[in-house]
Amino acid sequence: MKAIFDDRQRRHDPQFRLLDGKIIENPDRPARVDVLLDGVARAGCALTPAQDHGIAPISALHTPRYIDFLRTIHARRSALVGDLPEVVPSRTCPDRSMNYSYDTEALMAFHNADTSCPISAQSWEAIYWSAQTAVTGAKALLSGDKTAYALCRPSGHHAYAELAGGFCFLNNSGIAAEHLRQAGHRPAILDIDVHHGNGTQGIFYDRDDVLTVSLHVDPAEFYPFFAGAACETGQGRGAGFNLNLPLARGQGDADYLATLDRALAHIDAFGASVIVVALGLDAHEGDPFQGLKVTTDGFAAIARAIASLGLPVLNVQEGGYMQPALGDNLASYLGAMAAAV
Repeated sequence: MKAIFDDRQRRHDPQFRLLDGKIIENPDRPARVDVLLDGVARAGCALTPAQDHGIAPISALHTPRYIDFLRTIHARRSALVGDLPEVVPSRTCPDRSMNYSYDTEALMAFHNADTSCPISAQSWEAIYWSAQTAVTGAKALLSGDKTAYALCRPSGHHAYAELAGGFCFLNNSGIAAEHLRQAGHRPAILDIDVHHGNGTQGIFYDRDDVLTVSLHVDPAEFYPFFAGAACETGQGRGAGFNLNLPLARGQGDADYLATLDRALAHIDAFGASVIVVALGLDAHEGDPFQGLKVTTDGFAAIARAIASLGLPVLNVQEGGYMQPALGDNLASYLGAMAAAV
């Protein structure tokens, strides 16, 4: 299995996160890369550099004004306020259907759902190469590979078309799925992160050409709180093409795999020709967010179940944070999938 990565993704090194009124360390640290690369090596994957496919695959999902915001806001804001390590919003926009202001403080408010996505002078380069890593993974499948792993960092599944949140800026799995669709595939996005892929759902909610399926902790008690309920099934042409499968907090392997069976049956009924897995490893019992109790062996079982559909699979890295088993979980999942395809 090819594992795709670009070292420039380390350059996003967020120092800020606000929790319970306190500024704490942001959990999406560059050190995650080394742990994940160790898991890649132990799974026996061949490490491949990401290729630059330009801005077009990104702008197929994200608006021009949002892309411009991500790549220029740090310089523009710093020019106004002086030395600025990171751009972090002090407010959020209450109604994004109203006026769009080009004031830099207003832009920060409009394009952020929360304070978890600080932008430094180096962030855009990492964000850009995270997306290019996902596109390179899609290209690998188009070239005939049965499966590939895109080590994308920062993650993407909480990012909407023009809204950052939850450590996510560009929706990497969505970008890859759209690229595959434009090449003639019928993609399904299967999100197995412990958090609901609200950005992915939002992007494709009124579309019937990409199926979105998410297994996650019930948002009634877990981030992102405002999306991810079972009643959210799509709208317009997309009605019936979004499936949320919320799980009670603390459920383990047996419940997870039974729910995954429902997800895979839905993907099969959709007639998908390719699966993009939003590969969160934070459903593990040892993850700092403590949402679910999936074991390391459970990730291998998840991979085998997905591979059983016999479809090409692109695995795009999402969450999974610093803890002793993080690399073990990735090695377990990738090793099992490589053996099953």
